[in-house]
Amino acid sequence: MSPSGRPRPLSLVLLLGMGMASERMDCPRRCSCQYLEVNCTGQQLREFPAAIPLDTRQLILAANNVSYLPAVELSFLADLVYLDCRKNLLGDDLDFTFIGVAKLVYLDLSFNNLTQVTFSTFSHLLSLVVLKISDNPNLVAIEKDAFANNTWLRHLDVSRTGLTFLDASTVRDLPNLRFLGLSDNLWHCNCSFLDFITWMTESNVHFPDADNITCYTPESLRALKMPVLEAQLHSSCLTQLYKQDYVFLCLIGFCIFFAGTVAAWLAGICAVIYEVHSSKGEEEQEEEEEEE
Repeated sequence: MSPSGRPRPLSLVLLLGMGMASERMDCPRRCSCQYLEVNCTGQQLREFPAAIPLDTRQLILAANNVSYLPAVELSFLADLVYLDCRKNLLGDDLDFTFIGVAKLVYLDLSFNNLTQVTFSTFSHLLSLVVLKISDNPNLVAIEKDAFANNTWLRHLDVSRTGLTFLDASTVRDLPNLRFLGLSDNLWHCNCSFLDFITWMTESNVHFPDADNITCYTPESLRALKMPVLEAQLHSSCLTQLYKQDYVFLCLIGFCIFFAGTVAAWLAGICAVIYEVHSSKGEEEQEEEEEEE
């Protein structure tokens, strides 16, 4: 029946029915689909869903038990711009996973089991603007050039992970970065971290929850906030010598001493040889004079 109470034409009913059936057939099981969007939130999925429409722009897989993202299946979704995989079981190796979704702008991998981020993890996402990898407690390493190709990256969140160090060049070379989450990590605040802290104080990047960006080790600096820490590390790191520094200085001193000793020995030998030759020359000259 139409809204006016009149019966719909049979052809129109068939077309609507076929459209709804087609939509249901194209939508993955246990997921809901709207125009260019597939939402599979909280469906206890263990695997990446099959039969996702190829024109999907937004895919939401939040709150499931997915432990693996198949690169081949993802590559079929060439128009994907939004991917939400938070609260899953994604782990060890994501290298080359996103090679076929170069248009991706938004990627949420928070609340997973990531362990590291390498250059090959996100290097193909040249349009990436938002990247959330927070709340991955096993994430302990981000390579120095991990985001070298993500020059459009504006929002990056690595809060509440297992990170103890982050090289300043990893984020300093991102020209569009405006938001960087760093709170509640296990930062090791030694002299190697001073360059990153200096960058933080001088950059125009916003650091949310800044009061919780604190040192975890060493014990003497635990809970110390980054701005306060910079001045303290500046004074200590410029004067402090570590064990390897003393070893280096001893080696340099020994080399200088050895070089000086060898030089003096060679100079002595040369002087003796010169003196011997000079004496022989004088004796020969005296003998020639006597003979004359």
